[in-house]
This record gives sequence, structure tokens and C-alpha cells, in this order.
Amino acid sequence: MSRKIELLAPAKNYELGKYAINFGADAIYIGAPSFSARASASNSVNDIEKLSLYAHKFEAKVYVALNTILYENELVKAEKLIWQLYNSGIDALIIQDLGILEMDLPPIPLHASTQTHNTDIKKIHFLQNTGFERVVLARELSLDQIAEIKNTTQIELEAFIHGALCVSYSGQCYISHYLGGRSGNRGECAQACRLPFDLVDAKGDILLKNKHLLSLKDMNRADYLTQMVDAGVCSFKIEGRMKDDTYVKNITAFYRKKLDAIIEEKHYKSTSSGIFIFDFAPDSEKTFNRKYTDYFLTERKTEMQNLHSPKALGKTLGKVTQSTKEYFKINSSETIQNGDGLCFFNENEELIGIRVEKIEEDKIFTKQNNLVKKGFEIYRNNDHQFVKKLNSLTNSRYLLANLIFKEIDEGFTLTALCHGYEVEKELRIEKILAQNIQKSEDNLKNQLQKTGDTVFKIANLKLEWSKAYFIQTSKLNELRRSVLDKLYETLGKKYIRTEKQIILNSFEYFEKKLDYKANVSNSLAFKFYKRHGVEEIEKAFELSENNENKQLMITKLCIKYNLGWCEKYQKPSKAEIPKYLKYNDKMFLLEFDCKNCQMKVSS
Repeated sequence: MSRKIELLAPAKNYELGKYAINFGADAIYIGAPSFSARASASNSVNDIEKLSLYAHKFEAKVYVALNTILYENELVKAEKLIWQLYNSGIDALIIQDLGILEMDLPPIPLHASTQTHNTDIKKIHFLQNTGFERVVLARELSLDQIAEIKNTTQIELEAFIHGALCVSYSGQCYISHYLGGRSGNRGECAQACRLPFDLVDAKGDILLKNKHLLSLKDMNRADYLTQMVDAGVCSFKIEGRMKDDTYVKNITAFYRKKLDAIIEEKHYKSTSSGIFIFDFAPDSEKTFNRKYTDYFLTERKTEMQNLHSPKALGKTLGKVTQSTKEYFKINSSETIQNGDGLCFFNENEELIGIRVEKIEEDKIFTKQNNLVKKGFEIYRNNDHQFVKKLNSLTNSRYLLANLIFKEIDEGFTLTALCHGYEVEKELRIEKILAQNIQKSEDNLKNQLQKTGDTVFKIANLKLEWSKAYFIQTSKLNELRRSVLDKLYETLGKKYIRTEKQIILNSFEYFEKKLDYKANVSNSLAFKFYKRHGVEEIEKAFELSENNENKQLMITKLCIKYNLGWCEKYQKPSKAEIPKYLKYNDKMFLLEFDCKNCQMKVSS
């Protein structure tokens, strides 16, 4: 049996969920009406049900994110919602709060969100043995670590391949709640990591001022997909439940083409059905990005963050070769057009955005041309024509159907077959022999193979008649439309989702004592860990009355390493020793765990 590979794309809402499926996703993940780690990307159960019905026509799956920690007064509502989501037809539930396993659950597969901090074999082995179907791996894991997990467990492995990065290990970041009461574990992260900080030493001297020291570039692992497949990843996840339709269409199509090449080479299978015909060239640099990093997949690297800005830069075009008061020129092989959005860093390392007003040969005219200087590197963060093209497209996914046109006593029938579905329509008319046999057959084939804006492409048309007949074009078109409409309505009716009932057990947890970083925020989570042998449990950070002198973040990003000050690996002639991050009047303590190559940020 061929191994199956899944491309998993984000959906902010029903419309974007359809686009994700139409442009390449084998599965999509979408936020629940509440308790989602993107609180502003919630959806009604009715919309989720409609999306499930649509996805299942292509054997694609719908996973719902209900991945926040739950407070005591939310448990009853959450359990009721889980049943509603199950009855809506979804394929799996993505969760963080392990207290959910103590609820009366429907037989729905559970995926352990990356918020459950899935970093080591012991944790993943535990999740497997308590009933999880899949774990969403921590973004920080290397190829070797992923392979080791795969070789010692049987659980499905899902890994991120693209999108925005949290600088902290997911589920272990409390800085947003500390600063403003908005918890990432409650779906309300204020993205404090994107703020500018001062880097301060132990004496209080500022080493760097007003830099985005924690703001990571975006992830792009397009060059490592084969290695990730070989390491054991089965689901390849695109981040972006807050992104727009151009991002969803372009990035999903971009990775669809990449994975399809691997699937063909290795004789694997996609987990959904259909073929893809793209009327544009997907390009990961042409939609929102802060420039890219593969983020620890192969080795530790410098320049993982953008020190000067957390905003989108887009595609690098080239450097300014000439600048006058009226126009400027750049050395770029890219075609630049009216309406494009460009940006650059000025002498003060500030990101400036400009709009192209006019192009004359290689001269670029803008209303802010006086800001552009020779030598500046220019980026395009809005490719006007590319976005315009994407906005005009609604579908790139098609199902191959076979048609059989057959003569019967009362007229003719047209049968359509696709992926095990078969439908038939009759055309009862008087049979009139054709005067021009070839012309009649050519017209019939031509009309029946037109599929218009449907999701079908005709793979084969078979004619079964004793003689050639004259049939009006309008009648053929009506027959074709009616049979394809009937086929479309039939799709998905044979879809059988996988079900799995959680059976409670007492498989022992690998620790006896849990602090606030276990994110236990309700009695059911407390009960769950007690069931599994944990003796001491501290309540969640969000429920504590005093969070001073606590670790707010743990990250694999190391400021010292990125600045070339690492004594362990870089051995600089002079290494500065940062001690604090400062934001306004707040000072955050930095601790460097050089043994494990991690950095801790504390209040």
C-alpha cells in the first residue's frame, strides 16, 4: 500500500477554506466558534458543516482547532461544542487542553496541537498512549529529531513548512499575558515578540537600541520537503489562519506543486482526489513574508530574525543604480509595473514603503522618489499584477470524469463516472439519422466534453450507438450540464470519515511534578494528570496572582549567537554579554542555557 502524503492549509473562514481546497489542500484547519488559538478567526458550526460537505466531495478533510486552555466555567460549553462539531461532519479536533480527554467525547480523532509543546519522544509517546491520533510537532525540531520520533512511535507526525514563526516554543510563551493580559494560550496573543527592544548588559549599558530582537523571519521549508518526507512527516502544514485569499491560493498552490513532484517520484499518493491546473506561476516570495528561514531544520544559523522591522518585505528586486529627483533605476531582472508596492530601508534603517506611479523603460517614478538613494536595496511587497491575477481565479482543482453516450429505444442516455460515483441522465427525443456522419460525431464529442466552470475535466468519452444521429447542440449541452450537476451533487455521499473513541487509561506521565508551564487551568486537566500519576500540579500562569520573577518565554533563538557573540561556537575576540531586554519601563531578564542552546526570557 502506497504511503499517503497530506498538504494541510489554513482557513480563516468558509470562503478561504474553499480556496485552500480548490488550490491544492488535502486537508484544511479552521477555528472553532470559540476556544481557538486564533480568537479572531472563529467560525460558526453551520459554516464548518458547509465546508466539510464541500471538502468531502474531493475526499479532503476538515480539522477544527479548539486549542486553547479552558477555564472552569467553560468546560460544559466546550463539551457541548465538541459534539456539535462532530455532528457537523469534521474529521478531527486539534486540542491543547488535556482536560478534554476527561469529557464525554464523541468518537472523533484528536490531534495534539503544537501548543502542547511536542518536543521530545517521552511527551509524544505519552500522547500516543493516551489516545491521540496525531501530534503537531514543535517547529524547533530538526530532521534528525523528527526521524528519531518516527522510529520510536507509531503516531502520525504533522509538521509546519511555511508561515509566521513564534519565537517561543509554542504553549510556553507568557509575555503577551504578562504585558497586557492577552494570553497566547487563550488565543489572544498580542505579538509582543514583534516589538522593538533595547538590549542591555549587566551594568545597564545599552548594547543595541530599539531593535526587533525577537521578531523572527517567516518559515519556508520548500527545499527540504523530500527530507521531511523521509524523516517520517505525513502532514505538511502551512501556517496562516489570519492570512488573506491571495496568500492561501498562492502558498497552497506553491506547495501542491512541490509535493506532487515528490509523490510522483516516490510513487506515493495524495490523501485527496483531483488534478490541478494552475493558470498562474505560484511564487512564495510574492505574498506576505518577512524574508525566510528554514528555522533549525538542518542546523543553527544566524540572521533568523529581522532586527529592523517586523513588517513584510516581499521579494528582493535589486539595488538602486541611479536616483534623480524624478525617477530611479534598479538592477533587476524582474518586470516592475504600475501599482506595485515597493519598500526599502533608509539610512536610519527604517522601512519605507512607496507605490510605483509610472514606468518608462527602466525608469521608476513614485511620489516619494526623493527618499530613494543610490545603493538602497529594493523589495517588492505587493506585486500588483500577480495579486490581480490571483483575485480573478476561484479554482484550480478538477476531477477527471468519464462519459458514456449510449443509444436506447426512446433516445439516448449519458452516464458520468468519477471516483466510484456513477450517475445517468436520459434524453428522450426522436432519433434522426445524420446526413453528415463525421460532422455529427465531431459536434457530439465537442459539446459533451465542454465542462465550463464545473470541477470536472472529461478524461474519456465513449460513444455507443449503432448509427450516427443528428442531435441539436442545445439538447446536448442541456444533457451534459444535467449529468455533471447530478454527479457533483452525488460527490461526497460515499465519504466515510475515520472515527476513534478515546478510552481512558492510567499510562504514567514521565514527570511527577508540574509547574505553571503545563498550562493546567481547570479541574478536568488536573484530574487528567492525576490519573496519569502526577503528584504536584501548579495552576496555569493565567490564573496566578503573582507572575513576577517567572520564565515568560523559552526559545531556541539565541541573541548572542545571532550577533556573533557566542563563546561556545563562534569564539569571538570580544563577546558582549547581554543581560536584559528592555521595553518602555519593563526589564526582562535573559538567561542563556548554553548546554541545550536555548535562551530564556523572564519577568
